[in-house]
Amino acid sequence: MVTVAHIVEKIVKQRPFLQEALTKGIINYGALADNILNEVEKELNKPVTHAAVMMALRRMNEKLETAFVKTLKFNEQCDLIIRDGLVEITVEKNKQNIEATKQLPELVDLPRGDFLTLTHGIYEITIITNQKHKKSVLNKFKKDTVTHIIDDLSALTITIPLDFLDTPGFFYLVTRELTWEDINTIEIVSTLTELTFILKSKDAPRAFTCIKQLITRK
Repeated sequence: MVTVAHIVEKIVKQRPFLQEALTKGIINYGALADNILNEVEKELNKPVTHAAVMMALRRMNEKLETAFVKTLKFNEQCDLIIRDGLVEITVEKNKQNIEATKQLPELVDLPRGDFLTLTHGIYEITIITNQKHKKSVLNKFKKDTVTHIIDDLSALTITIPLDFLDTPGFFYLVTRELTWEDINTIEIVSTLTELTFILKSKDAPRAFTCIKQLITRK
């Protein structure tokens, strides 16, 4: 039997930031009940009291406080690396451009700290590298296949312990912190044990501080 509690839990779980607000105690039960009352009634197809919704929210929050992703803890294996002075170049994905990307590692000096990532999508390829290599990278592609260029970027990389790969909510935990601080993410690039956020350079210092606090939080 579907109950008010089931519907309230369903609604809240569809909105991760609402869960976070509840666990932090920064949302008013009465105001939230007002906000979702019509939705609960529509789901149940019958009238529901405001008090019943409030009670369901209170009981759900008791479970969230012990089960929500906020309990995830970082450890000393997590590290934070920031790179400045980057550019993002996006080109059409075709045979010629795929071949051109194979030449890009020759343009950069990775052992000396140069930055290069290549992301192949279904219809496009995105290259992120140092601003100083912008011209030489663009010379590898026909001008009419270059669809977008974003300058003045920084990369914030988090190294991830392997045991985090089986931890639900890790990516949400990190992106949530940036969103709460109103920091826009241009791109997310990931490998098995690295998660890199591409940001506007003006946002990089705040993002570094934000994620550093998250990693060191006890």
